[in-house]
Amino acid sequence: MKWMRIPLGLLQTNAYILTNDKNECILFDPGDEGEKLIEVLRKHQLTPLAILLTHAHFDHIGAIDDVRKVWNIPVYVHEKEQKWLGDPSLNGSGHFMNGKNVTVEEADEIIREEGSLTIGSFQFSLFETPGHSPGSISYYLEEANAVFSGDVLFKGSIGRTDLLGGNHEELLKSIHEKLLVLPEETIVLPGHGSETTIIEEMETNPFLNGFSLS
Repeated sequence: MKWMRIPLGLLQTNAYILTNDKNECILFDPGDEGEKLIEVLRKHQLTPLAILLTHAHFDHIGAIDDVRKVWNIPVYVHEKEQKWLGDPSLNGSGHFMNGKNVTVEEADEIIREEGSLTIGSFQFSLFETPGHSPGSISYYLEEANAVFSGDVLFKGSIGRTDLLGGNHEELLKSIHEKLLVLPEETIVLPGHGSETTIIEEMETNPFLNGFSLS
């Protein structure tokens, strides 16, 4: 399986297109610029099967309805953030976007707990990784040796925790208990910036040094 990273919108939020050898794909966090994203999908003759959200902040959801107008595919979100999709005061756009409220239609599939998720030939392990937001989900794809971490873990940094439902200690606990236990060579595909690996963050990330789970 292969992936493409496409930064979208003012915040250059990473949308990911994960593809298989049948030209089917899964979309992660289509945050903005729906026409641009649709053009990429058509150019590569890809058939989307689903949209998976790592969380429901406005910069990760803005192009959902544009995509669904072309392909009638389900959207997955954690239950703790299902109401955020239609509420600018929850998803942050009401505060950060100077009157440009971001709302999208309700999700089709609600994630209520950790476990496995199979969509076509794609098989994910779901990890609840709150701290940046209460319903943050990380999607681990063992076959591709990759985890889609959203705004939980970045190259050399971690997610901010000063937004609604954020909690710094909870975020660090999520990272240490759910992500750093993955194989060291696992590729981390974050919501902003470039890719990294678990071992690189274990060794060099200054925000993770000295944290104790006790």
